[in-house]
Amino acid sequence: MTNRIGICSDHGGIDLKVKVVQFLKTMGLDVVDFGVAANAGSVDYPDFAALLANDVAGGKVSRGIAICGTGIGMSIACNKFNGVRATLVSCEFTARMSRMHNDSNIICLGARTSNHDRALDFLKIWLETGFEGGRHQQRLEKISKLEH
Repeated sequence: MTNRIGICSDHGGIDLKVKVVQFLKTMGLDVVDFGVAANAGSVDYPDFAALLANDVAGGKVSRGIAICGTGIGMSIACNKFNGVRATLVSCEFTARMSRMHNDSNIICLGARTSNHDRALDFLKIWLETGFEGGRHQQRLEKISKLEH
């Protein structure tokens, strides 16, 4: 598990982001918050996804958490960065598989589509699950070749 993790949200994900930050701190993780502030009005999620994904891609943080209403927009935006494997997680199975098979480095959560306590369960699984490598490494290398 990494000890330096980035997090971002849009206005729809602020409440879940606050819970996640508290949860990460209880786990002893160093949290880098890329916004949005709790008192922000409506914002554009790609702006915050870009801040997080840029630092994940550049190695400034080992992994990231991106939260919006559904997690879909954050996932799309984060995956525009070379080396980022952002995965929308909606259950325990997808949390585990996104790490084991895809070596996901950004988890995307939907604040309006997931029970917030269950989202913390998904996050814990994601943080604690390692990458299997093997045949999955070959697939990740093929994905890397698709990047521009």
